[in-house]
Amino acid sequence: MHTIMNRPNVVFFLAFGILWLATQLGAFLHRRGRDLKDDDRDDFNVVLTATLTLLGLIIGFSFSMAVSRYDLRKNYEEAEANAIGTEYVRADLLPPTDAARVRDLLRAYLDQRILNYHTAFENELPPIDAKTAELQNQLWSAVRGPASATPNPLMAATIMGMNDVLNSQGYTQAAWWNRIPSAAWLMMFAMAICANILIGFGAHSRHARLFFVLPLIASISFFLIADIDSPRGGAIRVRPQNLEALAQSLRPH
Repeated sequence: MHTIMNRPNVVFFLAFGILWLATQLGAFLHRRGRDLKDDDRDDFNVVLTATLTLLGLIIGFSFSMAVSRYDLRKNYEEAEANAIGTEYVRADLLPPTDAARVRDLLRAYLDQRILNYHTAFENELPPIDAKTAELQNQLWSAVRGPASATPNPLMAATIMGMNDVLNSQGYTQAAWWNRIPSAAWLMMFAMAICANILIGFGAHSRHARLFFVLPLIASISFFLIADIDSPRGGAIRVRPQNLEALAQSLRPH
């Protein structure tokens, strides 16, 4: 289901079409039945109000989930930049030859991380992930050798810094995989379909344009939630501003 949710535009049009058809279904059921009496109308309004209230709560809860996950991705991008920058400085603790190699590897690794953030299509990620994993192995080997040869607190700090660099990438990846559950999407769609059926069933007017209002509003809400929740497919994405600023500062002058 996340394949669809990675395309907010598809979510919007799909949701609008389904919800508009649900409204038409409600209107059709009303035409096939009889008009509601005053007492029945009061009971119907209670059910409709409760359904719309629950729909609003579910949409608001899902929006909050999407925003919290977006903020988490932003925080990990900042943490990753800080870890790389700190280890770049700690490379001074290594012998000159090893320090130069670690800095070169960190700059190449930083470029791969920025490229990962800018990549919008999943099928372009495997070569980037492979290159990132290769650089991680080289980085660890670059600090493990000097630390093993000269075990002291300074080398331990370098090892810990490199460990933070590697861990930060894993935390970032986990945050990008942490999406709104499919069950929550299904609940939202089910509740929205029920609400639109009730809207169509209880409408006094049969003016076609009135049946566009709730499907349109709900579809815009779904579009916004999917856009924020999608790390790569949406317009609202985490930009690697801290990583890019760090890359700019680490370029040789």
